Formats: sequence, C-alpha cells, structure tokens
Amino acid sequence: MAIATIDPRSGETLATFPPYDDQRVQSCLAKAAEAFDSYRTIPLDHRSRLLRGAADLLAADREAVARTMTTEMGKPVGQARAEVDKCVKAMHWFADRSPDLLADDMPQAEDVADSGAHGVRVRFRPLGVVLAVMPWNFPLWQVIRCAAPALMAGDTVLLKHASNVPQTAQLLQDLFTRADYPDGCFQSLLVSADQVAGVIRDDRVAAVSLTGSESAGRAVAAVAGEQLKKCVLELGGSDPFLVLPSADLAAAVETAVRARVQNNGQSCIAAKRFIVHIDVFEEFESAFVAGMRRLDVGDPFLERTDIGPLATEQGRTEVEAQVDDARDKGAHVLCGGRRPPEQPNGWYYEPTVLTEIDPAMRVHHEEVFGPVATLYRVADLAQAVTAANDTPYGLSSNAWTRDPTEQGVLARELQAGAVYFNGTTVSHPAFPFGGIRRSGYGRELDGLGLREFTNPTTLWYGAT
Repeated sequence: MAIATIDPRSGETLATFPPYDDQRVQSCLAKAAEAFDSYRTIPLDHRSRLLRGAADLLAADREAVARTMTTEMGKPVGQARAEVDKCVKAMHWFADRSPDLLADDMPQAEDVADSGAHGVRVRFRPLGVVLAVMPWNFPLWQVIRCAAPALMAGDTVLLKHASNVPQTAQLLQDLFTRADYPDGCFQSLLVSADQVAGVIRDDRVAAVSLTGSESAGRAVAAVAGEQLKKCVLELGGSDPFLVLPSADLAAAVETAVRARVQNNGQSCIAAKRFIVHIDVFEEFESAFVAGMRRLDVGDPFLERTDIGPLATEQGRTEVEAQVDDARDKGAHVLCGGRRPPEQPNGWYYEPTVLTEIDPAMRVHHEEVFGPVATLYRVADLAQAVTAANDTPYGLSSNAWTRDPTEQGVLARELQAGAVYFNGTTVSHPAFPFGGIRRSGYGRELDGLGLREFTNPTTLWYGAT
C-alpha cells in the first residue's frame, strides 16, 4: 500500500511520500537508542513538564490537526476535534498521575522480614525503544494513548503509522519536537508494512505495541515472539449491546445509534451486535431503524454530517461484501445496505441494520468495520449472555438493564475486557483498556498501561 494521503470523499491522491530506505531507518533506530540512554535518567517531574507542554501545543493546534485527520481518513470534523481534546486530556492525566503510579512499590513489612531482607522495594524502570504500530481510524488518539505513558515511563518511541495517514504521523513527530523533547525521543517512521518485521528484529527495539486488525496482530506477535520481545495488542472487536426489559428504552436507542456509527462505524469498541429481549424487541427495532435512517451521510467537513466516507476503498468493498453475503443467505435489510445514490463519489456507505442473522453469515462472526448493525432477538437473560459471548472477540460489551441481579450476572458472565452498564464503551485514561481472545492482550491506559513497558525491578537490601 502506497504511503499517501488519499481524499476518501473523492478518491483523489493529495500527496505521496516515499518510504524510508534502510539507511534512514537505521539512522532513526540509532537516534532512538541514543536518546533512551539519556532520557531514561530524566526525573519524572521533568518528563511531566515536557508532556504538559506537548499537550498545550496540541490544544493550540486543535483545528488544524482535526482538519488533517478528516482530510486523511474521513471522520466528521466535529468528531476529529473531540479526538484532539481527548488526547490533550490524556496527556495531562499521565503528566499529573505518572509520578505516583510509577513510584516504588513497597512490599508488606512481614513479607520483607520473611525474605530475610532489611528492605525491599520494586522500581519501575523503562524498557527502551518501543515500536508503536498504529491504525488510521483514530490516528491521533491511538498514538497518544501509547506514546504518552511510554514517554512518561522513560521509554523512547518509534511510530509506524498506517500508510494512509502520513501527514498525521508527521504532525505528531513535529509536536514532540516543538515541545522540546530530546532529539530521538519520538520519531515517525514512514515505512511500508513489509519493513516492520525488520524493525522489530533490531536489537535496539525493546518492545512493540500494535493497534489494528487481527491479521496484523498475528504478524507482529509472531515476530515479537520469535525475538522474545514484549508485545501489547489491541485488535478487532464485535462488541455486544444487550437491551433487557428494565432498560430505559429511549436512552438505549439513542445511545445505540451513536455507539454504532461513531467514527463512521470504524471503531473497534463500537457496539456492533444488538441483542434485544423479545419483550422490547419490536419497540427497540422500530426506534433504532428510524434513528439510523435519520443520520446525515455526507461531506465530513460539514458540521451537520453524522457519517462521512469510509477511510479506504478497500474498506468499503469489504463492508459491501459482508452485507451482500448476509442478504444472500436470508438476512433482512431493514435500512441501508448500499452506497448512497446522492453521494456518487468517494467511499460512502449507508447506515445499515440487518436482522434474521444466521451463524453461517459472515456478519455473525466477523467484525464489520462500517456503519452496519446486526439485530438479534433473545428470550431471556441466559440467551442474551450466550449470544453476547458467541464471538471470537472480547474487547468490550454494553448492557442496558436497571436490574441489580441482572447486572451481577452480566458482570460475571460477559467475556470481554470491559462491561459498560447503561452506557456505551469509551476509553478513558484512568481505566485499563484492552481485550481477550482475538481482541488481543495486554492493557493500555491507567497504571496498568503505564507499567506495560517498564521493567519492574526488585531491589532487595540485606542488613548492613
């Protein structure tokens, strides 16, 4: 795939970038490793000042950064501004909280005494150069949620961004440079996918973090495993959205529409499978379909637009194939299911609702990365749990019920990295984020994510 900015509204190539040759990649690796040798010794309060400075610069550049993201991958510009704001918030959160979260752990006194030590502490030391392999769907947020904690931990970062957002990648490098980070602390590598394995294998790279597709995760994890290097993966998701009889139905419907089409439906944590109790199914279905039909599909630079174009032509082709497969096998298309005729150019797709889903259909077991919802009818709580867990993924889940007993069952039985009650999944810097099964492993955000790329070192002191 060419490294290029291609306008998803028209398919027009706006800019192309030659991939770095081996000599330039080696130079970046050398700078990252050299920077780590000194940056790791910088006190945490100094790292905090640097990250706050970067956050303030990003806030000042909000409009320009938002428009760059919309140009490259088509998200509505209002959502792009919100992504900038979210990154600024997370950067300040890690700048403020990391000194406490990275403070030495002190084991219990009785355990220290039992070990025969005079004193024991666990120190969280940085690992080294972290390679971040990041996707295009949240081209700023996905990078910041990896880079901010890594930089606070004392690591240096090499970014291999998706090939269709090269200007966002360069913008990020410029941001950290302007914030006076030491040279080499954060660099964007404009390289093709087939160059990634060589970077992971380089002895100067200590760890790798990937957010992306299942296939990309398998490829990166295989090389990291071969090299015995730490790897964190956040992959796809096919999150369930359960609606039970006690739910506030109006709120559930409003949230369901927003949850499915956020980011043009291209979000790993978007609700995708709507599992509704038979007692409220017809009412939910009617209101949900009406809400999806009301959405405005169009130019993402217009403030009224709810859904812009999908980011790539290949992405739309895949969504079309998944919907056509379901239709051919008997699914009912309640709305959408086609390219919008009023948008003949660009990679647009109508918001779509499918019901009468069969396990033989691709949409039942694959992630659909576009504004397509699947609707399931269940008879009771047990069926709802079974349907929710009938997926190879396990990123997050949403459950609408005001019954404390049902909430208790769902908190215990839903197989995912998070369960959100009476709301929709959002990532927040204070909460650990990640999945299980084919959604990956490891955690980002919170203290758990901050410590992923550290070396927890036991310091044991004998009596003197």
